[in-house]
Amino acid sequence: MQTGALNVVILAAGQGKRMASSRPKVLHPLAGRPLLFHVLDSARALNPVRVIVVVGHGADAVRAACAEVPGLGFALQSPPRGTGHAVQQALAQLVTASGSRTLVLYGDVPLVQPATLQALLQAHRGGLTLLTQTLDNPAGYGRIVRDGAGRILAIVEERDADAAQRAITEINTGILLADTALLTNWLGRIDNHNAQNEYYLTDIVGLAVADGVDVQAARPAAAWETLGVNGRAEQARLERIWQGTQAARLMDQGVSLADPARFDLRGELVCGRDVFIDVGCVFEGRVELADGVHVGPHCVLRNTRLEAGARLEAFSHADGAEMGPDSHAGPYARLRPGARLGRDAHVGNFVEIKNTRLGAGSKASHLSYLGDAEIGARVNIGAGTITCNYDGVHKHVTRIDDDAFIGSDTQLVAPVTVGKGATIGAGTTLVRDAPSGQLSLSRSEQKTVPGWSRPKPVS
Repeated sequence: MQTGALNVVILAAGQGKRMASSRPKVLHPLAGRPLLFHVLDSARALNPVRVIVVVGHGADAVRAACAEVPGLGFALQSPPRGTGHAVQQALAQLVTASGSRTLVLYGDVPLVQPATLQALLQAHRGGLTLLTQTLDNPAGYGRIVRDGAGRILAIVEERDADAAQRAITEINTGILLADTALLTNWLGRIDNHNAQNEYYLTDIVGLAVADGVDVQAARPAAAWETLGVNGRAEQARLERIWQGTQAARLMDQGVSLADPARFDLRGELVCGRDVFIDVGCVFEGRVELADGVHVGPHCVLRNTRLEAGARLEAFSHADGAEMGPDSHAGPYARLRPGARLGRDAHVGNFVEIKNTRLGAGSKASHLSYLGDAEIGARVNIGAGTITCNYDGVHKHVTRIDDDAFIGSDTQLVAPVTVGKGATIGAGTTLVRDAPSGQLSLSRSEQKTVPGWSRPKPVS
């Protein structure tokens, strides 16, 4: 293994015509994040001194997407003239101190893992090291040409290969590691005398051999790590591969998945023991599921925590929410940012909660909206209850103390307080504080009109 400062160059200049999109290919998502961001994660895990992203088509959009990623440099390739030409654009920004190395990655090859890149670094003994792969069907890839002793002699692109070379099953993944000084020298000597009239990065292999430099090789830990995205079908294929690996990891940790093929993780999921996740669930941002949590089918959870024994039933959404121990929400519940359910609190179907704390043992079972509210313990919220929290300019708080009972079809016009143990009669519009332990209601007097008859259609 050779040590020294590590540069990383990520090629991200391609248009991606087969995506049939106005969005640059490297910004298309995998697991909820741009392809390029997955590559950046793996690169940064190596602690490089410099990371340069080579941009071209959609350069401004790529730069803007990476605006919050610290320490990135950018190089512009315009017009595109091949992979060798792309790396040439980054040379001026590389650290060239003695012993420095440069790793070349691709923004549309998102699944390469840090462990595989570490293995590539370990295999590098100076000069040039390639990441290669053996495929049953190598069509479309450059072939690794070796001599009788197994030494690498060249990489031949398929368009330029003869019949014997096309029969080779060892392929070039494109990922390589080279001593920076040697890479700079080789890139200055390549030409575009090929079928594409482009400057191939792979031509440096022949130059290395001609210079008497040993070309080494390493292999990825999994075949899917070096698959690239060229079109929508490949994007979908890689999505399922990635989701499958995440599902397998969680099941190895003891999580029960009703169907690993119908599971989508688009962020970070931390699970305790005996967690069950039903089919069709999506997890975004950071989601924490404590011991014994049950997530029903087709739920979406984003930046949410469910504490021990909590249950989120089918077709529910939780975004920026917390569910306390043994609490219950759904089916068809919506917990918006700031929703906090206490121990054994219950939220039923078609209930929406935002910026509201629902205390221990309290329940809102049906068809209600609770926003900007502080609700105590053992409170019953009747069907159709609404906290009228917004006056068109400001949000106002509703406070409901312990053991209150809110009748169905109640409007609580904030700011308003319902005292401890108070009862609010069904159909009430509450505009003033309700005293503790008493019944408050507002209703028009019910009348029956004698002699009235319903209009009849004219025949």
